[in-house]
Amino acid sequence: MAELTERESGELGRLLQRVSAAVTEVMAPEQVYVCLWSHAGGVPGHIHFVVQPVGRRDMARFDAFGPALQVAMGGAGCFPDAAEVEQVCERLRQALA
Repeated sequence: MAELTERESGELGRLLQRVSAAVTEVMAPEQVYVCLWSHAGGVPGHIHFVVQPVGRRDMARFDAFGPALQVAMGGAGCFPDAAEVEQVCERLRQALA
C-alpha cells in the first residue's frame, strides 16, 4: 500500500467506496467490513481486499465482531454456496453498472 502513487490510491479509494455502496444496496447489511489481508502462509505477499456484509445475526451466532468474526466464520466454514454467490454477483454487477 505504501508504494501506491497518489493516483493509484485515489482510484483504489473510489473503487472500495463504490463496491461498499453496492454491497450495502444489494445485501442491506447492518454494516460492511472493508479489510486488507496481505499475508500468505505468514509471509507478506499478495494483497486481498475483503468487502464483507455483516449483520447482527452473524455477530450473535459467533459471539464476535471485526476480525474475530471473520476468523470464526472462516473456521466454521461459513461460506455461501456457488449458486448464492452467482445471484449476489449478478445483483452487484447491476448495482455497479
